[in-house]
Amino acid sequence: MGRGKIDIRKIENVNSRQITFSKRRTGLLKKAHELAVLCEAEVAVIIFSNTGKLFEFSSSDMKRILSRYYECRGPIEVLTPAVNPEEPKEVDLLKLEMEKLTSKHRQLLGKDLTGMSVQELGALEQQLNEGLLSIKERKEKLLLQQLAQSKMLEKQAILKNEALLKQVEEFKGFFASTGQLAPLVINDTPMEKNDSESKGGSGSRETENSWLDDEIYDTTLTLWPTSSVCRKRKMSSGEASTSNTET
Repeated sequence: MGRGKIDIRKIENVNSRQITFSKRRTGLLKKAHELAVLCEAEVAVIIFSNTGKLFEFSSSDMKRILSRYYECRGPIEVLTPAVNPEEPKEVDLLKLEMEKLTSKHRQLLGKDLTGMSVQELGALEQQLNEGLLSIKERKEKLLLQQLAQSKMLEKQAILKNEALLKQVEEFKGFFASTGQLAPLVINDTPMEKNDSESKGGSGSRETENSWLDDEIYDTTLTLWPTSSVCRKRKMSSGEASTSNTET
């Protein structure tokens, strides 16, 4: 059973293409060698891969075979690409269009206005005014968006602050209901110096205490008892009073 017909077309897969190239190249060089040996022919094969790598085979000398080939072929005609007469026109049109665009851009920047007429200057002014209006509208829109975002952040901060104040009030109510110790109160009150110390005293003590300030602070630590303790104290005092009255 013979092999099926192979569709000759470009192999899209790179790995498959490389494997097929290697196999077909080896087979081609083998056939060229067999042709040279069997038929006593001068054979030269030159192969360039798609990556630019050179593969060659010659039955004798490659340079001699190539020189013989050029002698038999005759003078080689150098083929010059045909020039399309329309291409220079297209290039000239593109150059003119580029010059017009460059001149218009410079006019929008306020340059090269000497060759413009009154109508052209009026059209340019109107175009610039429309551009400025578009720029202002876009700027105002962005500013309004930023303002709305700032207000939203401010509202979120206010809500967060209110939630924190509510938590503080809840904590205060919790301490009042459970009768736990209230926070400590520390009072720093200035106390005047003793008259005897201010009036009397040795000079050495004055020199030793010269670095002290004019006021001496007396720190008082006040502890508030809980409501349960107060109730116990009131109960004990009431029992004592009743016992005294009975006696």
